[in-house]
Amino acid sequence: MKLSATKAAVLGLGTSGEAAAKLLRREGADVTVFDSADASQLKERAQKMEALGIKTVLGPDAERGRVNFDLTVLSPGIDPQVELVQNFVRQNVEFTGELELAFRFCHKPVIAITGTNGKTTTTQLVELMLQRAGVRTIACGNIGMPFCEAIERQNELDFFTVEVSSFQLETISTFRPHIAVWLNFTPDHLDRYHDMREYWDAKFRVFEQQQASDFAVVNARDQLSGLKSKTITFNAYPGEADLSVSGQSLLFHGEPVLDMKATNLSGVHNAENLMAALGVAYALNIPWETASIGLGEYRLLPHRCERVGEVNGVVFINDSKATNLDALAKALESQSRPVILIAGGKDKGFPFDSISELVKRKVKHAVLIGEMAARIEGSWSPVVGCTRAANLTDAVAATRRNAVSGETVLFSPGTSSFDMFKNYADRGNQFRERVQELAK
Repeated sequence: MKLSATKAAVLGLGTSGEAAAKLLRREGADVTVFDSADASQLKERAQKMEALGIKTVLGPDAERGRVNFDLTVLSPGIDPQVELVQNFVRQNVEFTGELELAFRFCHKPVIAITGTNGKTTTTQLVELMLQRAGVRTIACGNIGMPFCEAIERQNELDFFTVEVSSFQLETISTFRPHIAVWLNFTPDHLDRYHDMREYWDAKFRVFEQQQASDFAVVNARDQLSGLKSKTITFNAYPGEADLSVSGQSLLFHGEPVLDMKATNLSGVHNAENLMAALGVAYALNIPWETASIGLGEYRLLPHRCERVGEVNGVVFINDSKATNLDALAKALESQSRPVILIAGGKDKGFPFDSISELVKRKVKHAVLIGEMAARIEGSWSPVVGCTRAANLTDAVAATRRNAVSGETVLFSPGTSSFDMFKNYADRGNQFRERVQELAK
């Protein structure tokens, strides 16, 4: 696919937009990148683009004017309602996403992993499992390295292992994974979608182009229907599925295939992630013993129920990656000691009432931060004592006043970070720093 006579626009000069622009330019397109953010903040990146022959339009100028392009790529992190995008919408432009663009140049089969929670962990599990089994793959997509950037390396690979978000799936048309993994579905991103059905429909598009020769590895609890591919199911709770759990054993059709004690993972959520990876192994005819090598070596990245310290017998756990209620609930379920919980952040449009009973059972006291603090207090104050804190430093100080030896301080916000922090990693790093200050 050569684009020598193609005029292409890319909306967004973030990581995905930059990768898309570079791919288009390598293929011969005349590329212009638009980004309405402060031009001074993007100056260095824009200069690098210009050096490659890629034009840039920044700041307010990016939001206005006539557009005339053969192909327009929309970066997944950009809200379609912002003026930058709406200027193109009003001129009847059809958008292609970075995920879809990369797939059009992809010559290797794709394993696509989606779900509200666990995407990154499962993508990394699959990557390491396959690599240890002698299958050449690389993790890319929503996990960090854009798919458009990974495409450059496809001659070295047997498969792409791609983490995909609902935002990326909104703009696909031909994207067809050979194996599509559906981990779970819970409330999230209601600041972007009108309702849960619209969010579901976006995620479900991962199966849209699959055929009978493909595979779907799916959570049986979500009762997916209408799939055209061969289906492998998993279930960490009571109920029928190909892959199931008995104590610490993961079973396939009732026979043990992996002991979780032989891995570095624990909890119901990680049982689901491991079973999803095992489903991929089954689809690729990888023996259980071989699959278990990589799964046993894997260790969680920071910010996912990460123990960051102990002060006077109080354990501090950083779960900043918990950006929705389901992730928060699973973090709480995995705790065996009384919990002092720090929660709250950006208002993403969903209430916190649904986990009130779990909070009542697991949480001794809740310290609340961010845009959601008052709303969460309204939901939880009938079942647990709540304190509102102005910032994370005050929140950690409040936990010290409420926690005693033998208890756990769990930082599991349950929503995203952008009201107070750059991202969840910045939020988690700042929590770790506050805990380290307590230990001095």
